[in-house]
Amino acid sequence: MLKLLSYNVGIANHSQLQYLCFMTAFSQPNALRALLVAALCLFMNTAIAADDPNTVQTVRQTWKLLDYLAVDYGGAVENGRVINEAEFAEMNEFAETARARVVGLPAKAEQAALIKISEDLKVAIAAHQPIADVARLAHALADGLLAAYPVPMAPTTAPNVARGAAVYAENCASCHGVTGMGDGPAGKDLDPPPIAFTDHARAAARSVHSLYEVVSQGVADTPMVSFQDILSEEDRWAVAFRAGGYAYTDAQRAAGEKLWKDDASLRARIPNLEALTRATEVALAVDIGADKAAAVLAYLRAHPDVMTAGAGGGLSFTRSQLTESLKAYRAGDAARAGNLALSAYLDGFEPVEAVLRARDAALLAQMETAMAELRTRIGARADAAQVAAQVDVLRGLLDKVDAALAPGADDGTATFLGAFTILLREGVEALLVIVAMLSFLAKVERRDVLPYVHAGWTLALAAGVATWAVAAYAIDIKGAQRELTEGVSSVFAAVVLLAVGVWMHGKSVAGRWQAYIKEKLSSALTKGSAWFLFALAFITVYREVFETILFYIALWTRGDGAAIVGGLAAGIAVLAVIAFVLLRTSKRLPIGQFFAWSSLLIAALSVVLAGKGVAALQEAGVLPAMAIDGPRLEAFGVYPSALTLAAQAVALAVAVFGFWWNTRETQAPA
Repeated sequence: MLKLLSYNVGIANHSQLQYLCFMTAFSQPNALRALLVAALCLFMNTAIAADDPNTVQTVRQTWKLLDYLAVDYGGAVENGRVINEAEFAEMNEFAETARARVVGLPAKAEQAALIKISEDLKVAIAAHQPIADVARLAHALADGLLAAYPVPMAPTTAPNVARGAAVYAENCASCHGVTGMGDGPAGKDLDPPPIAFTDHARAAARSVHSLYEVVSQGVADTPMVSFQDILSEEDRWAVAFRAGGYAYTDAQRAAGEKLWKDDASLRARIPNLEALTRATEVALAVDIGADKAAAVLAYLRAHPDVMTAGAGGGLSFTRSQLTESLKAYRAGDAARAGNLALSAYLDGFEPVEAVLRARDAALLAQMETAMAELRTRIGARADAAQVAAQVDVLRGLLDKVDAALAPGADDGTATFLGAFTILLREGVEALLVIVAMLSFLAKVERRDVLPYVHAGWTLALAAGVATWAVAAYAIDIKGAQRELTEGVSSVFAAVVLLAVGVWMHGKSVAGRWQAYIKEKLSSALTKGSAWFLFALAFITVYREVFETILFYIALWTRGDGAAIVGGLAAGIAVLAVIAFVLLRTSKRLPIGQFFAWSSLLIAALSVVLAGKGVAALQEAGVLPAMAIDGPRLEAFGVYPSALTLAAQAVALAVAVFGFWWNTRETQAPA
């Protein structure tokens, strides 16, 4: 007999947020080490506790209790009569416990309705009602409980089911069997025997989240132990998804894939990972039929990654996240509301930016500004009515985006322009820096260092392609990670370029470049400066390649590959012409003028990158949005945010002060 009332969860509500440690990178003694540290920082996480731990524990325990009741009621009652008195008594006990816990939760407007459902559940069990009716009431109470008292019930990223299979083989197969049939050699003498995950009737009533809770907490008075201290959270979610898929066939998964891609209403029913982890075949079958429900869940449990990066429906995913964000904010969970608002932008809307930019750049700017304003209001703990009003604004804008992206408007010209402008916009910044370095080395006759610069940008291109391969076949690079990568590299490049710009200006003043070349250049470049130029070339190009590739992936999913390739080729051709003109022009400039103009250009780029870097960190959720009324000029790194403008003001002030200081020293008396 399974006893679930004695287990203790003791888990507070944690929201996983990526954080930034590039200040540590900047403190490193050389550029290469700084680059490596900054890269490692991209994947670090921290947990922030929220909500009252007692309430969280009660909600999680009650949810698991109701999920168990919905599944095992069939072992107590059949065809209106009790078939197992002990199990029936346990079902009544569970129902009363669930009611008592709902009554004991903090008072909320929704609590009365939840108490009513809990009482209806007790009556249904006492009256020996059919399994489907009891399961419906239990799941309704469980879902209503989470809506009224939001508690994270899903993984922060899509579980790796292949990893789950390996974890299962190592930790579960000995009892539950290699294929999940409950026939493992170590489980033969266990009492009760191990669950057979291939039992379809049982699997149809179980959610992935209930499996995750059992893996995490174990089951009291049974051989099923807790794996919370043995397996990481990611591995527990992965093995739960794997175990939840054993009851389905390859044919069902194939049918489910077609249904998922063809039927938008299904994507609306299961808009995100949280909805998927809570979904059961029994509940879904009520709306779409048993066969469809089985097929869709068979596919999604095998491929939870389709729920992320907007794959769950793109703009429909954005809408669902906005709805959940508002719901969480009204429930008093501002931290979760902020995370959901961020996900609405990064994982739902951002993947369509590339196409929308080519068709309606003004609408894109409106969307980005409105999204930032929502995050600002949530972060400032604004009145719920103000947050709701901003969500309504975004819903209206999303309707306009739908119209702009409608299939009728999807012509090859728009796709071509999107591919062309993306490459040109991202490539020019990197090109300016690389050309400046190459021209500088040519001017000072240090062609022996040119291979370092060429190696830097060449490897950056290769690293960009490798990043795409990793994102496509190994891990899911989510929106926050994309923005964090861009933000770190932009800020890093801004700081380095600012220093280089002030330095070059100093050498252009009063002929100092001559003394520098004669006395310092040779020794300096043999002491690590060549590797510094390599690192600068790498990170400058990589940040642009990284973003460009992700934009092209988003474009490619919309089809018309010929237009995309054409836009790419045209962009490369224009960049080649720009590079040729810049290199020829720089050769004709006297070296003093070259230093002067290059210093101004590089300092200006540092101001642009400072704005872009801070904006990316805001979009990643690392920094607050701090939206204000103002223009959005992305080409110049100008965004309607007090923080981005402040960062640019600081960069500009440092450049102006550095240039003034250089000039001041030349005017000092001998």
